[in-house]
Amino acid sequence: MIKLFSLKQKKDEEGSSRPGGTQKKASAAQLRITKDLNELNLPKTCGTEFPDPDDLLNFKLIICPDEGFYRGGRFVFSFKVGPNYPHEPPKVKCETAVYHPNIDLEGNVCLNILREDWKPVLTVNSIVYGLQYLFLEPNPEDPLNKEAADELQSNRRLFEQHVQRAMRGGYVGSSYFERCLK
Repeated sequence: MIKLFSLKQKKDEEGSSRPGGTQKKASAAQLRITKDLNELNLPKTCGTEFPDPDDLLNFKLIICPDEGFYRGGRFVFSFKVGPNYPHEPPKVKCETAVYHPNIDLEGNVCLNILREDWKPVLTVNSIVYGLQYLFLEPNPEDPLNKEAADELQSNRRLFEQHVQRAMRGGYVGSSYFERCLK
């Protein structure tokens, strides 16, 4: 588990020794994301990265599925938590180009809890498990990549070959995919 509270407390102690003793008050979004991240229970196939350790509102989630069509891949998602969190979901984008029915080539993710089914009681943990589930069970019924969805429904074997080609690095149709195997 990430020990963010202890890091924050240490930082606060250092900050209070600054001349003038001025301290910026944490926003509701910052307080809630800190709580969510401290309670984060990542499966062994997931990890987080904080490009700026002082900015908990922007981080990356790495998913490395160990089963299914995407086994052996490494997929990076960026999370941008807005000031209205938890009343609005974080913005989540897939930074890894992937041939997937629910992720388009721009990295937009089709996951119901990131849109119409979001509720403030949901946490980052809910999103992590939702994203992980998309790699285990792609949903062709609600696609962003219609070509991949149609192929998954009509010819699973060809779909699997295209996923493997994309993960190894190469073209699927007219779209090029960078290698994303671990």
